[in-house]
Formats: sequence, structure tokens, C-alpha cells
Amino acid sequence: MKSAWNDQEAAELVERYAVDGVGEALALRVYTTRLLGCEPRLVLHGGGNTSVKSRARDVTGAELDVLYVKGSGWDMGTIEPPGLPAVQLDPLLGLAEIDALSDEDMVNLQRRNLLDSKAPNPSVETLLHAWVPRMFIDHTHANAALVLTDQPGGEEICREVYGDRAAIVPYIMPGFDLAKAAKAAADAHPEAEGFVLIKHGLFTFGDTAREAYELMIEFVSLAEARIERGRRTVFATTATPGAAASESEIAPAIRGMLANQREDGGTECERFILEHRAGPAILAYVGGDELSRYSQVGTVTPDHAIRTKPLPVVLPAPPAGDLAAWTEQARAAVDAYREAYAACFERHNPRYGGTKRMLDPSPRVVLVPGVGLFASGRDARAASAAADLAETTVDVITDAECMDRFESIAEAELFDIEYWSLEQAKLAGAKEKALARHVVVVTGGAGAIGRAAAAAFRAAGAEVALFDLPGPALDDAAAAGAGLVVPCDVTDDASVDRAFATVAARFGGVDILVSNAGAAWRGPMADVSDEVLRESFELNFFAHQRVTRAAVGIMRAQGTGGCLLFNVSKQAVNPGPDFGPYGLPKAATLGLVRQYAIEHGWEGIRSNGVNADRIRSGVLTDEMIASRSEARGVSEDAYMRGNLLGREVRADDVAQAFVSLALARATTGAVLTVDGGNVAAALR
Repeated sequence: MKSAWNDQEAAELVERYAVDGVGEALALRVYTTRLLGCEPRLVLHGGGNTSVKSRARDVTGAELDVLYVKGSGWDMGTIEPPGLPAVQLDPLLGLAEIDALSDEDMVNLQRRNLLDSKAPNPSVETLLHAWVPRMFIDHTHANAALVLTDQPGGEEICREVYGDRAAIVPYIMPGFDLAKAAKAAADAHPEAEGFVLIKHGLFTFGDTAREAYELMIEFVSLAEARIERGRRTVFATTATPGAAASESEIAPAIRGMLANQREDGGTECERFILEHRAGPAILAYVGGDELSRYSQVGTVTPDHAIRTKPLPVVLPAPPAGDLAAWTEQARAAVDAYREAYAACFERHNPRYGGTKRMLDPSPRVVLVPGVGLFASGRDARAASAAADLAETTVDVITDAECMDRFESIAEAELFDIEYWSLEQAKLAGAKEKALARHVVVVTGGAGAIGRAAAAAFRAAGAEVALFDLPGPALDDAAAAGAGLVVPCDVTDDASVDRAFATVAARFGGVDILVSNAGAAWRGPMADVSDEVLRESFELNFFAHQRVTRAAVGIMRAQGTGGCLLFNVSKQAVNPGPDFGPYGLPKAATLGLVRQYAIEHGWEGIRSNGVNADRIRSGVLTDEMIASRSEARGVSEDAYMRGNLLGREVRADDVAQAFVSLALARATTGAVLTVDGGNVAAALR
């Protein structure tokens, strides 16, 4: 591993922060923390922490010895000075004289000694940083170090690699006891330049930020060199009959298997968003003939258990073609995982007097030979984080198996981490939005109503994919971060199939379809050509059927219900002159809404429509507004406000109607009118 230190970058950061009164020591602490946090082989998703001992003034102007230490919730790769809150050092040093301290009391004492009461909680390893008498301290979960410690004889290997330069600290759960053990190691080895925490990570110390950082890089490089010296062939591949199914084919079924029934017994379930990974190293790992051994040992560093659970589930290889038998086998494997998880909980909860409450038993990582791995989370960000950790697990276990045999901490210790009271308090305080864990597809996504719908569903917590024809409008949606942008021609079967496969591969499936794409063809019915009428029906009716059929196929594979939402238009119920080519297919789409409600309600798939009118969009263009207002002898503003409420109806109003129907759990076969009030268009 190479050092990323750059003198010019470091000096520029010191100069920039000096304007805000940040001293050089803290500025350089921020700089090297970012260097560590930007290297995924060192730090991932909250793992690791850093500190610097310095001086600071409190509100009275008194100068105090303080410890600037990484705060909870901050990403080391993008950290700013507030992410390293200042804690009074002397009270922390005094805690070294006591024999025991609960996690809750430790956190409370650390918060009581913050210089800023609004600052984030200091790291759970704050006392360790405080009690080691060095100015700069770096802590990472470096992959290479984990490879050395996560195998039989790991401690001996580390002594061979580091000699007296690093003190060895046995595995102890983070907190007061680990800090005491680290202090004892530091006192016994005052010459040590760092710690190796068995099955946990590395600490390095320095009198300058650069010294501590570059010592970390050196320690990791030494571990990497030792791994290469001991490397051997690993992972003999199990032969699988024929080609494997693709990730998009099996993801909806997996997503449905992972979903949990809610405790209230309602029809809605607790879904997960998936992320798929399938690089060469992952495929070799999941294809190994001993996968059921090395994948079921435990996590490579304890804190991974909080995001990935202690173990993944292993599914059989899915054959291309008929997946019915595979689906049953896979579901049985997931059910067995849940049973084993519950049994593990029952084994260890008595140690806590039965006070722990079991978390949901669904696996967070799914290993599939021939396909790769899937990771799950409450949203795409959480799924991506779990996938990163799963990929790191693959790398570490691969290297450990290349040297000897992967070894983790004990089952009881994994339970203690997953059910750690400090982490459980964070989970209890997390609030989810109304449509969190849902995946929404919006057709006509680059248009005014499509963009507004995408924004409304994202605001409600959903993951959103926008389908539309390739072009500047879709490019603009992508640039604006409107969601997953998927080029799609909804009048073409193959294009629709590819688009839904993209969404299934990206998020795992689809829960809500907003079938919104459309365009207006005009002309008297007696004069319109069959060609024009067929073209309008292709987009304004058959495209709705095409995308709905694809979405329902995914929803049925998931087995968790779903919601179909259609933009049916006022023309479906209140046709206007010269709009037959547009209104007739829209009327057929209204029938489609009700037909899907009738045929799929028993599967929990709801079907509803929105009847909107006079919305500025690709259908009602500025030119059309001008011509229609002129024909009626009113201003454009009066034309757009020509309803009972006397207000212009906007795309956002239609978007909110779609969201409200998505949330109406007991409503199907309904049409919601969004037109400001038009008695002639009211459904009878």
C-alpha cells in the first residue's frame, strides 16, 4: 500500500481551516483521517477512528487539554472538523483508575465532558485513544491485518511480522474493557508504535499526523507482503450443470424470500432493497466447493455483524430456464436460516436475563453460486454498504484461506456485537419514511409529470427508476439525480424487458409502477387515419399493458403484493371534440385499471388510476395552451384556471395523487380526479 500524503494538499487544508480558527493539529488530523477513510482496504462505513490530543478553550476562555476524536455518524473519507468533537482529557484519564464501567455510563461520561453539548457522540473507543500517551492515533480495520489475525496462529504470525513494534491485544469487545486491555499493553510495551487487535484491526501512533498515518500504511504493507509469501491455491470450483440464471431473473424471488411479515399482522411486509455484486473474486468464492464451510464461520471484523448479520445464507446454483424447483430450494434455505437465527438468539439471550428483543431474522447477505452475492438493506444506500462489507469479507476470507484457514470470533461474541446495547439504541431511534423499502418505476419519467412523480416518491423514501426515450430530457433527469435513469421505448417489448431487468438487477425488483407515458393525437374521428389511431393506441393503451404485464411478473415473483398506478386522463371519462384519437385509448386504459384490480387483488396487487386535466406537460404543451385559450376567447391563465377551485393544477399535484394512492393500502380499482373540479369529468 502506498502513502497518499501530499505536502501541498496538507498545507492548503491547514490554511483553509485557519480562517475558521481551526488549529494546525486538528486540520492535519482531518487531512489524514480523510486519507484513511478514502481507502476501502482500510476503512468502510463507520469502521475505524482517529484522534489527536491538543488544547482548546471552553466558553469561559479557560484553556483545557482535550482529545479531538472521531464522532459517531461521520464518514472518515469526508470528515470535517466538527466530526472530531473535543472532549476534556483529564476526566477521561481519571477513568483509568476504576475497574468497571457500563457502556451506557461510559457514553454518558464522554458526553458530559464534551466542550460542545451539540457535538456527536465521541467514538466508543474514545477511552482507548485517551489512555494511550501519544498525540496522534489512527485506527483501521485494514483487510491485510485481518487476514493475519483471522486464522489459527494469527497472533504468532503478527509477532513474526511486527516484532516489538506492535503490542498484541487479544479480542475484546469495544468499550471500557478493551480500553483497559490496550492501556495495559501500552504500559507493558512503551516502545510500541501501534497495536494489533486480534480479529479487529490495527492502531498506529505518532507525534505528528503524517507519522501516525504513514506508519499505518507501513504496517499494512508489511501484512500484505506476509500474505503474498504464504499464498497458495484456493477455492476448487464445484461443477454446476449448464448455465446459471441471471441476477435479474432471480433477484425478485430472493427479495420476496427476505421480506418479513410485520408484527401488526397486516398485509404489508417489511421489504428490502438489494444490491448485486459479481466480480471475478466473488464468483470464485461463491463457486468454491467448500463454500458451506468457510462462509459460515463468522464476520472478518466484529462490527460487520451489525450491518450484515453474523452469517450469510447460501442458496443453490440457479439453472437458466425453469426456476420453479430452484425457488422452492432457495426458500427452504432462507427458512432454515431464519430458524437457525432464532435458535441462536434463544441460546444467548438468557445471558442478558432474557432482556434482548430479537431483530428480524432475515439474512443480509445471500451467496449464489454462478451468480455472485446479493446484499440487502432498508434502502439502496444501506444495501450498498452491506455489499461493500460482504465484498471485503470475500477478499479477507480468500486471503486467509490462501494462507491457512479462516477463523472468526465465537458465536457468543458475534451475538454480543449484533445485540450491543449502544447499536440497538441507534436502531430504535431510526425512523423510516412512508414508502421506504419500496422500488418505484415511472414511465414517461423525463416529462413534467414523470419528474414530479419521481421527486414525490423519493421524498416518501422510495427508490425510483425513470423510464423514457433516450435524449436530452432523460440526460437532464440523470444529471439532476432524479433517480435511476433507464432508456426505454415502452412501445417495444424487448426494450421494456431490458429496462425491467435493469431495475431488478439494481434494486432487486419492483413494488410500484406509475404508468405515465403518453402523447396526444388530435383530429375528428371521421377524418383520422387508421395509422394515426393505431399509433395512439400503441402508446396510450398497449404500452400501459406492456409495462404493467412486465411489472406484475416481477411482483408475482416477489410474492409481496404491489401497486399499479395509471395516468388515465380526463379524456377517458369526459371526451372533448377532436380528441378521440387520444381519448379512446385512454378510455381503454381506464378499463385496464379495473381489469388488473379484478384479476390480481387476491395477490395483494392493487390497481388505481389518476384522472388529471390541464397539466403543463409534453401532452399539454405551451403551443396547445395558447391555441385552446384563443379558441375559447380567454387568456392562457384563465384557461388553466378554468375549474371549480379557480386554480391551475400542476404536475406536483398529480404526483401527490400517485403517492396517496400508493399509500392507500385498502384501495383498488379506484380513480382519483386531479383537475381542480370539473363536474363533467366526474365519474358516475
